[in-house]
Amino acid sequence: MRTFLALSLTVAGTVHAQPAPGSAGGKSGSAGIYSCTDSKGRTLTADRPIPDCVDREQRELNPSGTTRRKVEPTYTAREQAEREDRERLAQQQAARLVEERRRERALLVRYPNAAAHDRERAEALVQIDVVILAARKRVDELAQDRKKADDELEFYKKDPSKAPDAIRRKLEDNARSVAVQNRFIGEQEDEKKRVNARFDEELARLAPLWAANAAAAKSATR
Repeated sequence: MRTFLALSLTVAGTVHAQPAPGSAGGKSGSAGIYSCTDSKGRTLTADRPIPDCVDREQRELNPSGTTRRKVEPTYTAREQAEREDRERLAQQQAARLVEERRRERALLVRYPNAAAHDRERAEALVQIDVVILAARKRVDELAQDRKKADDELEFYKKDPSKAPDAIRRKLEDNARSVAVQNRFIGEQEDEKKRVNARFDEELARLAPLWAANAAAAKSATR
């Protein structure tokens, strides 16, 4: 009898020690509700991820209706690659826009108005003109040296083969020097074109920025 009573108490104690479903000791977490809008515009709900919304974002809701988490769409390898390409292109475009805005701000700081831009263009062209002028002066000097060498060679015009090698070398050196100077002058003329093209491009970008700043300043004074 005593043995039976002890066994009964042990079983009863075991039953009461087990946590009830949903109690603090045995709670495994309440199941969420999944919700999404499918390709037909229907709002679907289920107690598990919804197959009809596998290609779009789903929300797992708490019992209160608030969002517990978001479930990302499931993509094929091709869809994932295309998605990554689109994201990369969007990031590159955003970076280009940021860089463009940065350059515009830098241009406005450097050239707050058209007068500042015109002044720097003129200064850049003057510097090139100074270099070209020096090269042309050197060409004139070489022309004078060539005339002297030609005068010396005139003495041997009846028989040019008797002309000293020094005179021939002088004429050859003179011709090479003239060619170098003329080539340099041509390069500087090309540089002037590049400078003008750069300032023209800047002007096309700056003109609307100046206009926008002027409009904003005018609006602020009203």
